[in-house]
Amino acid sequence: MNGKIFIDTNILIYCYAAVEQDKRSKAQLVASLPDTILSTQVLNEFSNILRKKFNLTWPDIINALEEVERNFEVFNNTAVTINEACRIADRYGFSFYDSLIVAAALESGCYILYSEDLQHGQLIEKTLTVKNPLL
Repeated sequence: MNGKIFIDTNILIYCYAAVEQDKRSKAQLVASLPDTILSTQVLNEFSNILRKKFNLTWPDIINALEEVERNFEVFNNTAVTINEACRIADRYGFSFYDSLIVAAALESGCYILYSEDLQHGQLIEKTLTVKNPLL
């Protein structure tokens, strides 16, 4: 099946992590798929983790962000996305930030959400399937 896929922050982080080579390889394989989308939320979380956990400098973080922006379509979260995230959180019991990822994936027309955080195989809104590529 061809179509758009969405990657969560944890998958992007594993692409850059020097530890856990098996997870890094799997994440990089997912990141190399065509029609891959991530959101402004993913960029925010990615920047924060690069600074706090990896101790990268701001210029290094900017370079990483520019690389990501060259390689992926970036979906801009809007007020509509945030409202939908609230509905998803209410319906599925996800945290707000997980719901925001799901809402962005749905709004951008994705059929797969690659994430380590949500239930592998779960179908959301009859259109989006969660897959954990690190299993």
